[in-house]
Amino acid sequence: MVAEQSALSFSGGKDSILALDRLTRAGKQINYLITMYDAATERVRFHGVPITHIQAQADALGIPLLRYPTTPENFESVFLQSLQDLRQLNVTGIAFGNIHLADVRTWYEERTTEARLTHLEPLWNEDPAKLVRECIARGYRATLTCIEVARAKAAWLGATLTEQLVDEFEQGGIDPCGERGEYHTFVSAGPLFAHPLPVRLGNKKTMTGFQLVDILL
Repeated sequence: MVAEQSALSFSGGKDSILALDRLTRAGKQINYLITMYDAATERVRFHGVPITHIQAQADALGIPLLRYPTTPENFESVFLQSLQDLRQLNVTGIAFGNIHLADVRTWYEERTTEARLTHLEPLWNEDPAKLVRECIARGYRATLTCIEVARAKAAWLGATLTEQLVDEFEQGGIDPCGERGEYHTFVSAGPLFAHPLPVRLGNKKTMTGFQLVDILL
């Protein structure tokens, strides 16, 4: 009999890592990480992190990474193909790091269940302030790779996620987890990592409404 296996939709940020951490502590083995990324830039959308860095994370976590290049036009079809690929690998469930954006959860849940895979949401509907502090308390090191210019401070870009920074998020009135796109992160160290990734900051760039900083490994 083939053992059941599970996967995690993985962006490389704090929510993905916390979802993995929680599932692991609950005794759930994650056999695959799956990452959708922009084919033109070879970076994870919004986070701005190169897919090679996601691979470095997966290697340090000791979990095989399934990589899928996409365009805005073919994202759904590629995602659906990824679900079929997971079924071919005897995966029976896939987890996501969604917190409280119901439309996003619904989009993924409908397609996941239609593919006859169990849909898992270990962070769903919990207090974002508690979740981000849990990630920090667990010992994960996250760097802010992208900020929304209208709602985030320029000084936050490239900063390490800390309790003090979360306090600033709350004082500034933004979602402490950046769930509405206020900021995105890249996790480079923590208890599930076999070794830390040596993060250095590179050039900063401005896109419409956002600023990003290159993460160098």
